[in-house]
Amino acid sequence: MTTLIDNTYLIHSLLCYVHVWLDTNYERVHSKTYIGEGTIISPHQLLSLHATKHATIQSKHIPYSLFPLLSFILGNVAFTRSRTHRRSPTSAMASSAAAAAAAKSLSSLNFSPDPPPKLQLTPDQIKYCSEALRSLKEKIQKPHQINQEFDSVQDSKITPSEMKRNCSVAIDGVNLSKNRYTDVLAFDRTRVVLDSCKDYRPAAKGYINANFIAVSSSESISRFIATQGPLPHTYEDFWEMVIQYKCPVVVMLTRLIDNYKTVKCGDYFQAEDGPREFGNICINTKWISTTNTSLVLRHLEVNYKESEEPPKSVLHIQYPEWPDHGVPEDTTAVREMFKRVHQIPPSIGPIVVHCSAGIGRTGAYCAIHNTVQRILTGDMSALDLAKTVTTFRSQRIGMVQTLEQFHFCYLAIVDELEDLISGVSGEGSSKSGK
Repeated sequence: MTTLIDNTYLIHSLLCYVHVWLDTNYERVHSKTYIGEGTIISPHQLLSLHATKHATIQSKHIPYSLFPLLSFILGNVAFTRSRTHRRSPTSAMASSAAAAAAAKSLSSLNFSPDPPPKLQLTPDQIKYCSEALRSLKEKIQKPHQINQEFDSVQDSKITPSEMKRNCSVAIDGVNLSKNRYTDVLAFDRTRVVLDSCKDYRPAAKGYINANFIAVSSSESISRFIATQGPLPHTYEDFWEMVIQYKCPVVVMLTRLIDNYKTVKCGDYFQAEDGPREFGNICINTKWISTTNTSLVLRHLEVNYKESEEPPKSVLHIQYPEWPDHGVPEDTTAVREMFKRVHQIPPSIGPIVVHCSAGIGRTGAYCAIHNTVQRILTGDMSALDLAKTVTTFRSQRIGMVQTLEQFHFCYLAIVDELEDLISGVSGEGSSKSGK
């Protein structure tokens, strides 16, 4: 049974909600929602939206054309959510034409296990890469300087009291079991929020241990979702996130179980023996392939069980040879991952990256990928790797955990720049010095 809230308060909250819904893609967690017939929106979520956007909302005006939409929502608001009221093809309403185009792109992606094609650079890009390469080669000849940079990053390490203040949703009693590690929680400000969450308790607030990661606002730069290795009771939440935010790729940087028999990640993805169902979501494997760099590639199709829409294509890339808290023996496989992901248009949706905790190996890959992409656009501020990692850490706790991982980022970026401008294959890659 559902209970409607007071109309005066409701209308005020709805005005706030619709303004957030119309906001730019900067906070996709709020702006990319779908409101359709039968949808039940939590008033708690409306309160949260109002609190975070209050100053912005006050300075705007509701277009007259949206009042029918407000009336429509008014008849569908209640205190609880249920997955039985999930948006469907006949009732869901896209927030924008761009969102619809992205969904279509995600359904029509045709991934290949073949080696990615060589990136053809423009004269300007060759210039950018050459300049960056000279600078970074000088840097790696001064390891003490890199050590000092990482020390400066560590100086801003979050304290337990700061974590408590900034991760209030993650530490709520209803969400504690959704965190793999008690000291790796999702910041409130950048956390991914699930619209259609099976946990309908108001305090859950659509929680998943995942954060949006971005440095550049450029449309040619990939955005990331950094998350933990899913737990058995969060498999459905994980795939809900992939569908909701139209994520074309999942990069997995861990084994399921490490050499010491410790479970590092749940098996949320293997469906070679037929379709697998996680609550209301079904995944199916179109093909699986292992590269000579030890990457395991899977073309997965993901969809709601009752949906009549085409399934969403997702490329799942697993690199099981990257050790926990360590680095690979060379940069070849990591750079192949970059090449495969880089060819997918960033406009489709964010790239999901996870290891076990979703901060060490995850942070290193995001830093490598982001830095090379920004250099290709001529953004030479990307050469300040310490600043990039510091920004990442403001968005998710502890990104790039160790000094060894920080050094590895420099080596991988240098190797990739050399490959881009010289055409030399990965055989000439630098060793990590592990």
